[in-house]
Amino acid sequence: MTTALRKSAVFYFTFITGISSCFCTDVKPEENPEIPAIAKYFSTKGRYEEVNPYLIEDILAVNRSILQPPSAQCRQIHLTAVIRHGTRYPTTKNVKKMKKLYDVVQGSNVSNRNWLRELQNQWRMWYTEDMDGRLVQKGVNDHRHLAVRLSKLFPSLISEEKLRGGFIKFITSSKHRCVNSTLSFKAGLTELWDIKDMEFDHAVNDALMRFFDKCTRFLEEVDNNPSAVTEVEKFKQGPEMRRVQQKIADILNVSYSAITDDMAEAAFYLCAYEFAIKTVNSPWCRLFDEVDAQVMEYANDLKHFWKRSYGYDINSKSSCILFHDVFSRLEKAAKENMSGQQVAEAVTVQVGHAETLLPLLTLLGFFNDSKPLTSTNFAAQTRRSFRTSHILPYAANLILVLYDCGGGDLRLQPLLNEKPVTFPGLADQASMPLYQDVLQHYGDLLRGCDFETECQLFKQPAEV
Repeated sequence: MTTALRKSAVFYFTFITGISSCFCTDVKPEENPEIPAIAKYFSTKGRYEEVNPYLIEDILAVNRSILQPPSAQCRQIHLTAVIRHGTRYPTTKNVKKMKKLYDVVQGSNVSNRNWLRELQNQWRMWYTEDMDGRLVQKGVNDHRHLAVRLSKLFPSLISEEKLRGGFIKFITSSKHRCVNSTLSFKAGLTELWDIKDMEFDHAVNDALMRFFDKCTRFLEEVDNNPSAVTEVEKFKQGPEMRRVQQKIADILNVSYSAITDDMAEAAFYLCAYEFAIKTVNSPWCRLFDEVDAQVMEYANDLKHFWKRSYGYDINSKSSCILFHDVFSRLEKAAKENMSGQQVAEAVTVQVGHAETLLPLLTLLGFFNDSKPLTSTNFAAQTRRSFRTSHILPYAANLILVLYDCGGGDLRLQPLLNEKPVTFPGLADQASMPLYQDVLQHYGDLLRGCDFETECQLFKQPAEV
């Protein structure tokens, strides 16, 4: 496994100063005209603020009472964070779809609705193919602000002393949006503490953060196999999606054949990107009501379910290498602590993709509904836990915090997007179970789940 070191001086950011500890929970985005009413359905194109609405009022707000260790003597000894990159531009593939839709709108005979005239006469296609998923300024801020909030939530671990002492490690995918997110996270800390006399390295490690590119069985059986997403294609051709397409065609006054499922997706993405990147409630959003947005979200959830999550066993097993890496860091910290040594790696920050985080969450058993998502059960899945809009916004993060509560009592707390969650199967221990119970619960994976073995191309994909 090779790593390449990069210096944090590659990228410069200005930092918005000022720290607040208020925790405002009464914000209602749906009452804010600047926020699209459908913003909570943007799937992996959604803002982090829609998952944590209190951040709309105060982007640096934290609430330390959510941690709730079992006793006052519990102290944090290690933290591992697996974080998705921040807000980015659309990929080349999606820009091409958007351009096709834009051309349709430009050639249509729109009605006299003001917002439609604005869409045709004032809005200009400004997305270009060379943007190709690059981090935007909002994405820079996503990680700068996240770094500051985590330093406030875990001040004994994410501290100036720990950073200067080399006890905080940074690992990233090689993709520019991840490298720049990592640089942004570091900038958040160095500018918070006004550190100007040191630079801090990060390691580029695609074997860990882009494991899906290295897993032959996943690539052959799922990622490059059209039949693996049959349910997705069936839904796109089904009655719910057809209704959304026809409604858009009626609004734009074009033939039904002019608005394909790709066109509908492009319109939805234009609404999402305009909001995520520019904080603009775009006229594109007016093409969808809440039910339409739920359909579009479900189409995205179906894709992630079948290509990255519970649809096929290899989807989660491809993350075995990251799973073992996370638990090996926890175990090393536990052993050093128990032997009276200083924990050498107090914090590990690992920056990757939605496709990094979702297979790991799946392997750990999170968001596993009683019935799989299919092309025919949209109506029955309205209360599903598998909602990528909630799980995987930009800058989504899984944080595991190891506590020493005295007398050999080690505890492990998982948080998703800065909110405590419960390990599936350990619900009776709330959000901070005994570390040994967690190891026992995942014992089969810890003893097995070998990346090389799982990723060999040797059998047909098994549906879960």
